[in-house]
Amino acid sequence: MVFGETARPNRDIRLRCAFLLPQVSPLTTPPPPPAMKVPLLDLTQQYEKIAAEVQAAIGRVCASQQFILGPQVRELELRMARYTGCEHGVGVSSGTDALLLGLMALGIGPGDAVITSAFTFFATAGTIARLGARPVFCDIDSETFNLSPARVEAFIARDCEVRGEGAERQVILRRTGERVRAIMPVHLYGQVCDMDAFMEIAGRLSLHIIEDAAQAIGAQDRKGRMAGAIGHIGCFSFFPTKNLGAFGDAGLCTTSDPALAERMRVLRVHGMEPKYHHSLIGGNFRLDEIQAAVLNVKLGALDGWMTARDAHARQYTRRLSAMRGAGKVATPVQIPGVRHVWNQYVIRVQRRDELRQYLAAAGIGTEIYYPIPLHLQKCFAYLGHGPGELPESERASSEVLALPVFPELSPAQIDHVAGTIERFFASAASPSQQTA
Repeated sequence: MVFGETARPNRDIRLRCAFLLPQVSPLTTPPPPPAMKVPLLDLTQQYEKIAAEVQAAIGRVCASQQFILGPQVRELELRMARYTGCEHGVGVSSGTDALLLGLMALGIGPGDAVITSAFTFFATAGTIARLGARPVFCDIDSETFNLSPARVEAFIARDCEVRGEGAERQVILRRTGERVRAIMPVHLYGQVCDMDAFMEIAGRLSLHIIEDAAQAIGAQDRKGRMAGAIGHIGCFSFFPTKNLGAFGDAGLCTTSDPALAERMRVLRVHGMEPKYHHSLIGGNFRLDEIQAAVLNVKLGALDGWMTARDAHARQYTRRLSAMRGAGKVATPVQIPGVRHVWNQYVIRVQRRDELRQYLAAAGIGTEIYYPIPLHLQKCFAYLGHGPGELPESERASSEVLALPVFPELSPAQIDHVAGTIERFFASAASPSQQTA
């Protein structure tokens, strides 16, 4: 799954993360002036530690004057393939283009449908619609926020007709006659979906699996398999806010199918192979050499950064445990035996918007991922969905709140965030008290 894909300087990202919101609700005692500020994300601390290495890498690219699909891109593709356990990596221009390229490589287009989550960043479904296919939204698991295999199975049983046998099997939408070609699960916030269940469905019904691993580089399932290496194609985003972020837009596809890898390499250069000969209509999806150079430096530090994020998540969960027991805050559920990489640490609260205002007034940055589920977005009105159809996605959109979890956070900053949440609930009067 990809958050924003519009590249912004790091300063703008910090400003967006630390913005102040309107005054707090009169039902809550305002917090004292900020003792410390805690932005949602601060990339300057990360850069300070690797600045010399990054600048040297960029300098080598400038000296070589090889800016398109050069040795840095090839190195990153090889390293990402090894890191994820795949045979092939194909560098592309963004996480959105990774999703688009994966769909194009499978030949998905008009007359086709792809099942995916309604609770994710827009690019997941936007790329499906952009190719003329139909996004089919199914609901999420209430604890992990990931696409629910059980709800996908229920949708297929209720709304689809399965025709044919073996490799010729087809899943047809009863209402439109379109053919379901693939499932696109999203490893939301950094935790892997139930991929065994999705792969079983795909194998039984001759479907493809495209993993949206935009937020999940390094995440592992119970079997130790990496996100992006379990389905037929994995799609990664290197947007600057990701755990492995470039200095602008960048992305990558992974696969262990050599034919799919070659098709994606051809499609990313306008379908050209050999030069100026086009057997396919592709696009300009090339990864910049400078971005690859930056990512090659950062990749070596990724596991250390993820260890720090995991420590922060554990500290938050310990500090917020009392409020979790009181039913005031629901902390994230980590599936036993998996490696969660905490691209976001997301709590659930009933009074989400009030709490967010209170935290902002205390100098703490937060974000809502995502305030409107995709089936209710205006651009997808043509699909005919309405409120109440996907209740878990809709409830999550009204309750989730992401807290700062970037690697360079200090324990004192995490204590400040948790303590501020505690003070919010301690000082907030219930509506019944207000009217008594």
